[in-house]
Amino acid sequence: MGESPLLGNHFLTNFPDAAVMTAYRRLILPEGTHFFTLCLEDRTSHVLVDHIAHLRAAYAFTVREMPVECHAMVVLPNHLHAIWTEPGIPKFPERWRRIKARFSHSVAGDFKPNSSQAARQERGVWQRRFYEHAIRNQEELSAAMDYFRMNPVKHGFVSEPDLWAFSSFARRTEMMGQSPILRVANA
Repeated sequence: MGESPLLGNHFLTNFPDAAVMTAYRRLILPEGTHFFTLCLEDRTSHVLVDHIAHLRAAYAFTVREMPVECHAMVVLPNHLHAIWTEPGIPKFPERWRRIKARFSHSVAGDFKPNSSQAARQERGVWQRRFYEHAIRNQEELSAAMDYFRMNPVKHGFVSEPDLWAFSSFARRTEMMGQSPILRVANA
């Protein structure tokens, strides 16, 4: 870890998502801000909004153990998006693993895990991987926030973004004018 002539104080590393998971190559931004998308295995499911209390409990318990600054989150029936800034070296793969596991174990239902999921004692609720993008500047943050805001409208759940009950966007938009929420590394 250290300064690279191409990446400044960023570094590329093989970042193990968990002891049993494959090591993924990721751009690590110490104290960086990241955009995440996590999807359910069954893209027709509504389990996230049907069991929002379970998701909130899993999230709250995990961030008490492993604090993170959450700038925005939107939960749709079959996927969610979040923007986090991590303290120090990112631990988001482990944080998301815990949230997903806690939520999966708290909801009832037969989620029919595939053979790979069954071998790992997973319930088959979530897709194993998730999408993550390092936000490097204010323009990327603004684009991500716009995406969050319009996502429930894009998917046809509401006609106006502020009508979606499972989004922190309105609260975060008010805060954006008051304090900086993005930490970008020196490029």
